[in-house]
Amino acid sequence: MIYLDNAATTAQKPKAVQEAICQAISRTDLGNPARGSHEAALTAFREVYLVREKAARFFGVSDPRHIAFTANATEGLNRVLKGLLRPGDHVVTTVTEHNSVLRPLYQLAREGISIDWLRTDEAGRLRQDPLLSLLRSGTRALIVSAASNVTGNVPDLCALAQAAREVGALFIVDASQGAGIFSYDLARDGIDVLCTTGHKSLYGPTGTGLVAVARELPFSPVFSGGSGIHSFDHEHPKAFPEVMESGTANTLGIIGLGAGMDYLAQRGLETVQEELRTLRLRFLEGLQSVPNLIVYGTPEAKEHAPVVGVNLKGVPASEVAARLDEDYGICVRPGAHCAPLMHEALGTKEQGIVRFSFSTFTKETDIDDAVMALKDIQRLLKGAQ
Repeated sequence: MIYLDNAATTAQKPKAVQEAICQAISRTDLGNPARGSHEAALTAFREVYLVREKAARFFGVSDPRHIAFTANATEGLNRVLKGLLRPGDHVVTTVTEHNSVLRPLYQLAREGISIDWLRTDEAGRLRQDPLLSLLRSGTRALIVSAASNVTGNVPDLCALAQAAREVGALFIVDASQGAGIFSYDLARDGIDVLCTTGHKSLYGPTGTGLVAVARELPFSPVFSGGSGIHSFDHEHPKAFPEVMESGTANTLGIIGLGAGMDYLAQRGLETVQEELRTLRLRFLEGLQSVPNLIVYGTPEAKEHAPVVGVNLKGVPASEVAARLDEDYGICVRPGAHCAPLMHEALGTKEQGIVRFSFSTFTKETDIDDAVMALKDIQRLLKGAQ
């Protein structure tokens, strides 16, 4: 099997992550963190807090208590957006967003928020010039994906942060396709809230994610329950991170996520980014020899996620992906990728897009085999016409 669906999840995990999870589940001293003062509860609390410290260093957050753990980016984004936005608020977001942003915003729009949309050019790049006309005094938030999960295009986050800051808007970033590839520092980059999943390029297990905040913000609880503190209060605590962390923590998953961040820190993000860029450019060079192929976005750009979206002209993306899987053992993802507005912008609503995405475990031979498979499929389909 050749696995090239890393934008969905990195199925191949570092050995250190595998070992950390296996060792954690074999331990007998991990109780329920922050649920009691006995040694097992305290040991689990320390393990979780250790990963808070790692995440704080990884994302340029000064206080480890400004890191909250979630089950995935979708949960984090729901808690953030529904916890911050109120009827009458105005937000600006983009057509590149995933449904984990879009659907909470659509729900909030039915409850009284207003939304303006930053659109793209024909290559799927955000047209940032109109942003100043969309943002206004009183805009509550600018919400942006750090990298498109369809094209891999990367916007200028620093420019977007500056535009938000000039009108006093919060800058909220969905870093699901960028965390573990690009360096994010909330203070340096002007990011107020960063949400990400843990199971993609952070190389943690599924069921993990986090929210990082630059400072305390007036979140309302979206999901209420046990918090380990203030048990007699009728309302869930509003302090961070408890406002995001109702219920028992995924201690084993969090330990695995910490090991994923250790792996990246040891390798260095610059090294990782260069490896992924080399793979992407090798793939693009090979694609030039595939007739009737459409490549979306600007994957030749220096700053770009390890994601390349393509189509064979006139062929449904689902058919190409099925042939890659069944005939060549190559795993990719076809379809809409939960980003409907991006497909409307690219004109691929009906056809979908075949997405190839790489990790540090992708080999150059995997890239070459994928190119050869696309050539074969194109030739076979042409002959069948």
